[in-house]
Amino acid sequence: MVRERKPNPSIKGHRQAGVCPSCQTLGAKAFIVNAIELERYLHEHIPLSKAMQVSVVGVQTDGVTLRAPLAPNINHRETVFGGSASAVAILAGWAFLHTRLVGAGLPSRLVIQRNTMNYELPIAGSFTARSFIQTPAAWESFVLTLKRKGRARLTVSCILEYDGQPAGRLEGEFVALGS
Repeated sequence: MVRERKPNPSIKGHRQAGVCPSCQTLGAKAFIVNAIELERYLHEHIPLSKAMQVSVVGVQTDGVTLRAPLAPNINHRETVFGGSASAVAILAGWAFLHTRLVGAGLPSRLVIQRNTMNYELPIAGSFTARSFIQTPAAWESFVLTLKRKGRARLTVSCILEYDGQPAGRLEGEFVALGS
């Protein structure tokens, strides 16, 4: 059984026709240039990020780094719940591609198609998720395919770090659908 997804009034028309109104209002620059703007954007458009108290540590052209505290993401073992760790990693990958696409003048509907998450260490406090593309040249191919076909896929990696050590790794395949 396929369910039709009804619009969510709490997102105020976001992604109508595949274009994000907030991205359009950024004008000619059209790039979320700093951590404060990106964090506000995530909290407004992805409510889970606010509930998880995700903050943006850094936005660079080669990646995005997010931070999340233990308290809203805790499990019964007093460590970070695996679903929270995975969600923050996916969010870091999504935020990275979102900022790059908007910066390239290609606002798109961006979704994750599949991912693999490896957990290496328990996370017993605040942690970060740093996203990046393993092969930077893949970005150009992704952009060309999106422009030519209106749809493109790209794999983004994300490293979770806790207490100065790698605690997990995500490989996620994201799909961009042109507007």
